[in-house]
Amino acid sequence: MNNALDWNDYRIALLVADAGSLSRAARQAGLSHPTMFRRINAVEEKLGVRLFERFRTGYQPTAAGEEIVAVARQIAELTNSTERRVAGRDLRPSGLVRIATTDSLLFALLAPEFERLRRMEPGITLEFVISNEVSNLSLREADIAIRPTSSPDQHLVGLKLGVIRQGIYAHKSFGLKGVSSQQLRSLPWLGPSSSMAYGQLHAWMKKNRYDDACVCRADTVLGLYAGVCSGIGLAVLPAYLAEADGKLVRVGGDIEDVAVDLWLLTHPDLRRTARVRAVLDHVASSPVIGPRLDLQAR
Repeated sequence: MNNALDWNDYRIALLVADAGSLSRAARQAGLSHPTMFRRINAVEEKLGVRLFERFRTGYQPTAAGEEIVAVARQIAELTNSTERRVAGRDLRPSGLVRIATTDSLLFALLAPEFERLRRMEPGITLEFVISNEVSNLSLREADIAIRPTSSPDQHLVGLKLGVIRQGIYAHKSFGLKGVSSQQLRSLPWLGPSSSMAYGQLHAWMKKNRYDDACVCRADTVLGLYAGVCSGIGLAVLPAYLAEADGKLVRVGGDIEDVAVDLWLLTHPDLRRTARVRAVLDHVASSPVIGPRLDLQAR
Protein backbone atom coordinates (compact mmCIF):
# COMPACT_ATOMS: atom_id res chain seq x y z
CA MET A 1 0.00 0.00 0.00
CA ASN A 2 1.34 3.43 -0.99
CA ASN A 3 1.19 5.78 2.00
CA ALA A 4 2.65 8.79 0.18
CA LEU A 5 0.36 11.81 0.08
CA ASP A 6 -0.53 13.40 -3.25
CA TRP A 7 -1.64 17.00 -3.86
CA ASN A 8 -5.32 16.10 -3.46
CA ASP A 9 -4.59 14.83 0.06
CA TYR A 10 -2.84 18.07 0.98
CA ARG A 11 -5.64 20.08 -0.62
CA ILE A 12 -8.31 18.29 1.42
CA ALA A 13 -6.42 18.99 4.66
CA LEU A 14 -6.03 22.66 3.68
CA LEU A 15 -9.72 22.97 2.82
CA VAL A 16 -10.81 21.55 6.18
CA ALA A 17 -8.35 23.74 8.11
CA ASP A 18 -9.43 26.94 6.34
CA ALA A 19 -13.14 26.13 6.52
CA GLY A 20 -13.02 25.12 10.17
CA SER A 21 -15.73 22.54 9.66
CA LEU A 22 -16.27 19.47 7.52
CA SER A 23 -19.63 20.61 6.14
CA ARG A 24 -18.30 23.97 4.99
CA ALA A 25 -15.20 22.38 3.46
CA ALA A 26 -17.47 19.93 1.61
CA ARG A 27 -19.57 22.77 0.18
CA GLN A 28 -16.48 24.65 -1.00
CA ALA A 29 -15.11 21.51 -2.65
CA GLY A 30 -18.45 20.60 -4.24
CA LEU A 31 -18.53 17.31 -2.32
CA SER A 32 -21.02 15.71 0.04
CA HIS A 33 -20.37 15.67 3.77
CA PRO A 34 -19.89 11.85 3.85
CA THR A 35 -17.42 12.03 0.95
CA MET A 36 -15.37 14.74 2.65
CA PHE A 37 -15.45 12.68 5.89
CA ARG A 38 -14.08 9.64 4.04
CA ARG A 39 -11.42 11.73 2.29
CA ILE A 40 -9.97 13.27 5.45
CA ASN A 41 -10.08 9.88 7.22
CA ALA A 42 -8.18 8.32 4.32
CA VAL A 43 -5.45 10.97 4.59
CA GLU A 44 -5.11 10.31 8.31
CA GLU A 45 -4.93 6.56 7.69
CA LYS A 46 -2.13 7.05 5.15
CA LEU A 47 -0.09 8.97 7.70
CA GLY A 48 -1.10 6.97 10.74
CA VAL A 49 -1.78 10.13 12.75
CA ARG A 50 -4.80 12.26 13.51
CA LEU A 51 -4.68 15.59 11.68
CA PHE A 52 -7.78 17.19 13.24
CA GLU A 53 -9.46 17.20 16.60
CA ARG A 54 -13.24 16.91 16.20
CA PHE A 55 -15.24 19.38 18.33
CA ARG A 56 -18.88 20.36 18.24
CA THR A 57 -17.80 23.79 17.05
CA GLY A 58 -15.68 22.43 14.21
CA TYR A 59 -12.39 20.82 13.24
CA GLN A 60 -9.14 22.04 14.84
CA PRO A 61 -5.73 20.96 13.43
CA THR A 62 -3.48 18.90 15.70
CA ALA A 63 0.26 19.56 15.77
CA ALA A 64 0.68 17.07 12.92
CA GLY A 65 -2.23 18.67 11.10
CA GLU A 66 -0.65 22.11 11.34
CA GLU A 67 2.53 20.77 9.70
CA ILE A 68 0.57 19.22 6.82
CA VAL A 69 -1.51 22.39 6.35
CA ALA A 70 1.62 24.59 6.32
CA VAL A 71 3.15 22.45 3.56
CA ALA A 72 -0.18 22.49 1.67
CA ARG A 73 -0.18 26.30 1.70
CA GLN A 74 3.32 26.38 0.26
CA ILE A 75 2.36 23.95 -2.50
CA ALA A 76 -0.82 25.92 -3.28
CA GLU A 77 1.03 29.21 -3.54
CA LEU A 78 3.73 27.69 -5.73
CA THR A 79 1.29 26.04 -8.14
CA ASN A 80 -1.05 29.04 -8.26
CA SER A 81 1.73 31.56 -8.88
CA THR A 82 3.06 29.33 -11.67
CA GLU A 83 -0.40 29.08 -13.23
CA ARG A 84 -0.86 32.87 -13.02
CA ARG A 85 2.45 33.52 -14.75
CA VAL A 86 1.66 31.03 -17.50
CA ALA A 87 -1.86 32.43 -17.91
CA GLY A 88 -0.34 35.90 -18.19
CA ARG A 89 1.41 34.90 -21.43
CA ASP A 90 -1.91 34.64 -23.24
CA LEU A 91 -1.92 37.10 -26.17
CA ARG A 92 -5.59 37.00 -27.17
CA PRO A 93 -8.69 38.06 -25.21
CA SER A 94 -10.21 34.60 -25.21
CA GLY A 95 -10.94 31.91 -22.68
CA LEU A 96 -12.59 31.71 -19.28
CA VAL A 97 -12.68 34.64 -16.83
CA ARG A 98 -14.12 33.98 -13.38
CA ILE A 99 -15.74 37.00 -11.74
CA ALA A 100 -16.64 37.03 -8.05
CA THR A 101 -19.38 39.41 -6.99
CA THR A 102 -22.62 39.59 -5.01
CA ASP A 103 -26.08 38.60 -6.20
CA SER A 104 -27.46 42.14 -5.96
CA LEU A 105 -24.57 43.73 -7.89
CA LEU A 106 -24.92 41.21 -10.71
CA PHE A 107 -28.71 41.51 -10.79
CA ALA A 108 -29.04 45.28 -10.75
CA LEU A 109 -25.75 46.70 -12.00
CA LEU A 110 -23.33 44.36 -13.72
CA ALA A 111 -25.33 41.96 -15.90
CA PRO A 112 -26.08 44.57 -18.64
CA GLU A 113 -22.38 45.51 -18.74
CA PHE A 114 -21.34 41.91 -19.20
CA GLU A 115 -23.90 41.49 -21.97
CA ARG A 116 -22.20 44.39 -23.79
CA LEU A 117 -18.80 42.85 -23.11
CA ARG A 118 -19.91 39.54 -24.61
CA ARG A 119 -20.89 41.30 -27.83
CA MET A 120 -17.54 43.10 -27.98
CA GLU A 121 -15.37 40.11 -26.95
CA PRO A 122 -17.13 36.92 -28.11
CA GLY A 123 -14.02 34.85 -27.39
CA ILE A 124 -14.33 35.41 -23.65
CA THR A 125 -16.44 33.05 -21.55
CA LEU A 126 -17.63 34.47 -18.21
CA GLU A 127 -18.19 32.46 -15.05
CA PHE A 128 -19.84 34.22 -12.11
CA VAL A 129 -18.89 33.22 -8.57
CA ILE A 130 -21.84 34.55 -6.58
CA SER A 131 -21.23 34.98 -2.88
CA ASN A 132 -21.47 37.55 -0.14
CA GLU A 133 -18.12 36.38 1.20
CA VAL A 134 -14.89 37.85 -0.12
CA SER A 135 -13.36 35.43 -2.62
CA ASN A 136 -9.71 34.51 -2.21
CA LEU A 137 -8.13 35.57 -5.50
CA SER A 138 -4.72 34.29 -4.45
CA LEU A 139 -6.16 30.76 -4.43
CA ARG A 140 -7.73 31.26 -7.86
CA GLU A 141 -11.34 31.05 -6.74
CA ALA A 142 -11.83 33.95 -9.15
CA ASP A 143 -9.75 36.01 -11.58
CA ILE A 144 -11.58 39.26 -10.83
CA ALA A 145 -13.62 40.42 -7.85
CA ILE A 146 -16.15 43.25 -7.94
CA ARG A 147 -16.75 43.75 -4.26
CA PRO A 148 -18.05 46.25 -1.72
CA THR A 149 -15.21 46.75 0.77
CA SER A 150 -13.61 49.54 2.75
CA SER A 151 -10.22 47.81 2.89
CA PRO A 152 -9.19 45.71 -0.15
CA ASP A 153 -6.54 43.06 0.46
CA GLN A 154 -3.08 44.58 0.08
CA HIS A 155 -1.86 41.79 -2.22
CA LEU A 156 -4.53 42.69 -4.81
CA VAL A 157 -4.55 45.53 -7.34
CA GLY A 158 -7.53 47.38 -8.68
CA LEU A 159 -9.68 50.44 -8.99
CA LYS A 160 -12.38 52.00 -6.82
CA LEU A 161 -15.47 52.23 -9.02
CA GLY A 162 -17.41 54.50 -6.65
CA VAL A 163 -19.33 54.58 -3.39
CA ILE A 164 -22.45 52.48 -2.86
CA ARG A 165 -25.07 54.82 -1.40
CA GLN A 166 -27.74 53.25 0.77
CA GLY A 167 -30.99 54.26 2.42
CA ILE A 168 -34.17 52.99 4.07
CA TYR A 169 -36.75 51.73 1.57
CA ALA A 170 -40.37 50.66 1.91
CA HIS A 171 -43.16 49.54 -0.39
CA LYS A 172 -45.39 52.39 -1.57
CA SER A 173 -48.34 50.75 0.15
CA PHE A 174 -46.87 51.81 3.53
CA GLY A 175 -47.58 55.43 2.59
CA LEU A 176 -44.56 56.75 4.50
CA LYS A 177 -43.80 60.46 4.35
CA GLY A 178 -41.94 62.52 6.90
CA VAL A 179 -41.92 59.85 9.59
CA SER A 180 -39.72 60.10 12.68
CA SER A 181 -37.22 57.54 13.90
CA GLN A 182 -39.61 56.61 16.69
CA GLN A 183 -42.39 55.95 14.19
CA LEU A 184 -40.07 53.86 12.05
CA ARG A 185 -39.29 51.64 15.04
CA SER A 186 -42.98 50.76 15.31
CA LEU A 187 -43.02 49.39 11.75
CA PRO A 188 -41.98 45.89 10.63
CA TRP A 189 -38.39 45.61 9.44
CA LEU A 190 -36.23 43.22 7.48
CA GLY A 191 -32.64 42.79 8.59
CA PRO A 192 -29.50 40.78 7.93
CA SER A 193 -29.36 37.30 9.38
CA SER A 194 -26.57 36.34 11.77
CA SER A 195 -24.79 34.47 8.96
CA MET A 196 -24.64 37.55 6.73
CA ALA A 197 -21.19 39.15 6.83
CA TYR A 198 -22.42 42.75 6.92
CA GLY A 199 -20.95 44.29 10.07
CA GLN A 200 -21.86 47.88 9.20
CA LEU A 201 -25.55 47.12 8.79
CA HIS A 202 -25.68 44.91 11.90
CA ALA A 203 -24.13 47.73 13.95
CA TRP A 204 -26.35 50.46 12.47
CA MET A 205 -29.60 48.57 13.06
CA LYS A 206 -28.61 47.74 16.62
CA LYS A 207 -27.57 51.34 17.35
CA ASN A 208 -30.87 52.72 16.04
CA ARG A 209 -32.94 49.96 17.70
CA TYR A 210 -34.46 48.83 14.40
CA ASP A 211 -33.05 45.37 15.07
CA ASP A 212 -35.78 44.79 17.66
CA ALA A 213 -38.45 45.50 15.03
CA CYS A 214 -37.27 42.82 12.60
CA VAL A 215 -40.00 40.41 11.51
CA CYS A 216 -37.91 38.81 8.79
CA ARG A 217 -34.20 38.29 8.09
CA ALA A 218 -32.18 37.28 5.04
CA ASP A 219 -28.56 36.44 4.36
CA THR A 220 -28.31 38.40 1.10
CA VAL A 221 -29.11 41.94 0.01
CA LEU A 222 -31.23 40.55 -2.81
CA GLY A 223 -33.23 38.63 -0.21
CA LEU A 224 -33.88 41.85 1.73
CA TYR A 225 -34.91 43.56 -1.50
CA ALA A 226 -37.40 40.80 -2.31
CA GLY A 227 -38.94 41.17 1.14
CA VAL A 228 -39.38 44.93 0.74
CA CYS A 229 -40.89 44.49 -2.73
CA SER A 230 -43.39 42.05 -1.25
CA GLY A 231 -44.44 44.56 1.41
CA ILE A 232 -43.12 42.55 4.36
CA GLY A 233 -41.38 45.54 5.87
CA LEU A 234 -38.68 48.20 5.63
CA ALA A 235 -34.99 47.55 4.96
CA VAL A 236 -31.73 49.28 4.20
CA LEU A 237 -30.94 48.78 0.51
CA PRO A 238 -28.36 50.12 -1.94
CA ALA A 239 -29.68 52.90 -4.15
CA TYR A 240 -28.48 51.20 -7.35
CA LEU A 241 -30.89 48.35 -6.57
CA ALA A 242 -33.92 50.11 -5.11
CA GLU A 243 -34.15 53.50 -6.88
CA ALA A 244 -35.08 52.01 -10.23
CA ASP A 245 -38.03 50.11 -8.71
CA GLY A 246 -41.19 52.16 -9.01
CA LYS A 247 -42.90 50.15 -6.23
CA LEU A 248 -40.45 51.41 -3.60
CA VAL A 249 -39.90 54.73 -1.89
CA ARG A 250 -36.90 55.91 0.07
CA VAL A 251 -37.52 57.09 3.63
CA GLY A 252 -35.01 59.84 4.43
CA GLY A 253 -31.62 60.40 2.85
CA ASP A 254 -28.40 58.45 2.52
CA ILE A 255 -27.16 56.48 5.54
CA GLU A 256 -23.49 57.37 5.79
CA ASP A 257 -22.80 54.64 8.36
CA VAL A 258 -23.40 51.91 5.78
CA ALA A 259 -21.94 53.60 2.70
CA VAL A 260 -19.18 51.41 1.27
CA ASP A 261 -16.69 51.59 -1.60
CA LEU A 262 -17.07 49.33 -4.61
CA TRP A 263 -13.78 47.89 -5.87
CA LEU A 264 -12.68 46.16 -9.06
CA LEU A 265 -9.85 43.83 -8.00
CA THR A 266 -7.49 41.23 -9.41
CA HIS A 267 -4.16 39.61 -8.64
CA PRO A 268 -1.02 41.40 -9.94
CA ASP A 269 0.02 38.30 -11.92
CA LEU A 270 -3.29 38.28 -13.83
CA ARG A 271 -3.78 41.93 -14.73
CA ARG A 272 -1.73 41.64 -17.96
CA THR A 273 -3.52 38.50 -19.14
CA ALA A 274 -5.38 39.49 -22.30
CA ARG A 275 -8.78 38.08 -21.36
CA VAL A 276 -8.62 39.44 -17.78
CA ARG A 277 -7.35 42.82 -19.00
CA ALA A 278 -10.26 43.05 -21.45
CA VAL A 279 -12.81 42.52 -18.67
CA LEU A 280 -11.05 44.94 -16.29
CA ASP A 281 -10.87 47.66 -18.93
CA HIS A 282 -14.51 47.22 -19.92
CA VAL A 283 -15.82 47.46 -16.35
CA ALA A 284 -13.50 50.36 -15.46
CA SER A 285 -14.59 52.40 -18.48
CA SER A 286 -18.32 51.74 -18.09
CA PRO A 287 -20.41 54.91 -18.51
CA VAL A 288 -23.21 53.30 -16.48
CA ILE A 289 -21.72 51.92 -13.26
CA GLY A 290 -20.51 55.23 -11.77
CA PRO A 291 -23.78 57.13 -12.29
CA ARG A 292 -25.84 54.20 -10.99
CA LEU A 293 -23.76 54.09 -7.81
CA ASP A 294 -24.27 57.83 -7.32
CA LEU A 295 -28.07 57.67 -7.42
CA GLN A 296 -29.85 60.11 -5.12
CA ALA A 297 -33.32 59.82 -3.61
CA ARG A 298 -36.15 60.55 -6.02
